[in-house]
Amino acid sequence: MTIEDWQVKAQKGKDLLHNSVPKQWLVPTEQLPSVTQKNVTDFPRQSGLLTEREIIITESSATELVKGMGKGGLTAEEVVVAFLKRSVLGHQLLNFATEFLAEEAIARAKELDEYYKKTGKLIGPLHGVPISVKEHVGFKNKTCHTGYVAWVDRVVNEDAHLLQLLHKAGAVFHVRTNQPQALMHLCSENNITGKTHNPYNRTLTPGGSSGGEGAALGFRCSPLGIGTDIGGSIRGPAAFCGGYGFKPTSMRNPMVGIHVAALGQESIHGVVGPMGPASIEDLELFQKAVLEQEPWENETSLVPLPWKTITPNRDITVAIMWDDGVVRPHPPVTRGLQLAKEKLVAAGIKVIDWEPYKHEKAWGIISTLYYPDAAGLQRQMLRKSGEPALPLSEWAFSYGPPNPLTHHETWDLQFKRDVYRDEYNALLKSRGVDFIISPNYPGVAAVMGESHYWNYTAIWNLLDFPAVTFPSGLKVDLNLDAVTEEYKSYVPRNAADEKEWRRYEGPERYENAPIALQVAGRHFKDEETLAASKILEEIIRDGKKGPAI
Repeated sequence: MTIEDWQVKAQKGKDLLHNSVPKQWLVPTEQLPSVTQKNVTDFPRQSGLLTEREIIITESSATELVKGMGKGGLTAEEVVVAFLKRSVLGHQLLNFATEFLAEEAIARAKELDEYYKKTGKLIGPLHGVPISVKEHVGFKNKTCHTGYVAWVDRVVNEDAHLLQLLHKAGAVFHVRTNQPQALMHLCSENNITGKTHNPYNRTLTPGGSSGGEGAALGFRCSPLGIGTDIGGSIRGPAAFCGGYGFKPTSMRNPMVGIHVAALGQESIHGVVGPMGPASIEDLELFQKAVLEQEPWENETSLVPLPWKTITPNRDITVAIMWDDGVVRPHPPVTRGLQLAKEKLVAAGIKVIDWEPYKHEKAWGIISTLYYPDAAGLQRQMLRKSGEPALPLSEWAFSYGPPNPLTHHETWDLQFKRDVYRDEYNALLKSRGVDFIISPNYPGVAAVMGESHYWNYTAIWNLLDFPAVTFPSGLKVDLNLDAVTEEYKSYVPRNAADEKEWRRYEGPERYENAPIALQVAGRHFKDEETLAASKILEEIIRDGKKGPAI
């Protein structure tokens, strides 16, 4: 077999990853679970790699870890080492990392411990918290290939603005995580790192494009992670892997130094936000730590809106969107929504059913605005190295127009986008709705290679609404989620609906997968949306927090 030039170049990225793995924590291959074992979330306890104290550390929230270090009961070094060990194990099973930062992370942790020893104080609100970082968030003097073979030799000169702020807040960066080719799959596969798997069921994707982060949080390789989102790339992975994710309103969190092929694209703004395995409080901790440093003073495109402390309020009206009118959700997703309605109504929350407003039209707008140049820049990036486009890349590119839009055609779509936003907001006001609970995806997760329809998340990107994903506490049940006669007799409304309907052959395909919920709030009501989500999760999960399983 002839080795192509692009494969030689891609090998550099593979070697970078391989050489960065701390070999002292690798578990021998023969001691790992069989490749046929789907759910590997219990393996950290079974492996013998981590001590009982390290298990407790890695299953604590970021908020709890900061409190522990503030009281002197934990050191930053032992916290970082625990998460590094669990990350090495997670990578062996899930292939979620693109580069380990072990030496830098341990050195940083020692600096923080020395600071605490001298002052008796924490250096900032994220003191000693290990944070995993999606690969296309730039690291000074590190490769940043963004999933493209053509960029595998590219080294950036400065940390992304967000990383600079998190560092000042005391964070420790210990591992960088995988993403898909071209950053536009709800599956994380590229020609450098390969496929990342879901820890709850390794036949399923962990989502994308922040899929490495999804797998990391599902396996508890970090208490907080950084994802990016232009159509569901934070919320999809969080949902698929039983965790938490927050998509802020655009132009709140700093984006400078986050690398994509189409820098300067403003038709649909991408955002960066927190992901984690443990709690909504941790998402708030991240947001507050960033915004209290007033990033708009240096990144002038950001809205100068300080973080507000919101007192949770149960006097709210919540709408449930059972179906977006385009693609029907699978039975487990509907069961999660039914649980939500039942619990919220019993708790006295005002709940109404949400009739979706022209979501098919919305998908036509946003899917075209993703690639007004007919994905020309993305295809150019692939041609530079000669690497082949992966099937889901081709699928994503097909959303765009067959030929580049003219300026006038793009302007017309942007005008329609803005009209649609105003119409949707007017409907919320007229119906007295504060927040909408909806699915994150038609299914609980996608079988590897089958993640095609993502307007359950992309709709909120088009509207530029903040949105939170959290686990319902349920997982797929082989009895409760069996295919019913009613489901079998369903007549799909369109080709996309039929494709997803046929994929639900039964719950066995999605065994062990968590069932997640998504809460969307109004434009720039980020703090309110997080605060409301805390209340809603508390009610739905009877006060429990953490992953579904």
